[in-house]
Amino acid sequence: QVQLVESGGGLVQAGDSSRLSCAASGYTFSSYGMGWFRQAPGKEREFVSTINWSGGYTYYSDSVKGRFTISRDNDKNAVYLQMNSLKPEDTAVYYCAASRLRFGGSMMRSDYHYWGQGTQVTVSS
Repeated sequence: QVQLVESGGGLVQAGDSSRLSCAASGYTFSSYGMGWFRQAPGKEREFVSTINWSGGYTYYSDSVKGRFTISRDNDKNAVYLQMNSLKPEDTAVYYCAASRLRFGGSMMRSDYHYWGQGTQVTVSS
């Protein structure tokens, strides 16, 4: 079955960097887009970033553009989120997700059909 397992995160200070990883298994990872979403307490889950099958196309929310970088390694069936210049408002549970769109990425939650369990990122001021 499809599994997405996030790792990384934890407690960091404002201005620090952190890297999230997501290991995928159970499907043809290299043929589908991937995404990162996050959910802060009391808020809706929101889009963070997406990457297409090859890594040649990426897209970011305005709130993280210029600070976060998404990448993938199809040989390792993994997707990453490098987070720099972290802010307290980045505090959330971060989820990786597998797109149902062959080859493409998306910023729409409805375009993702598999989700990881989430990993907490807490940024202290």
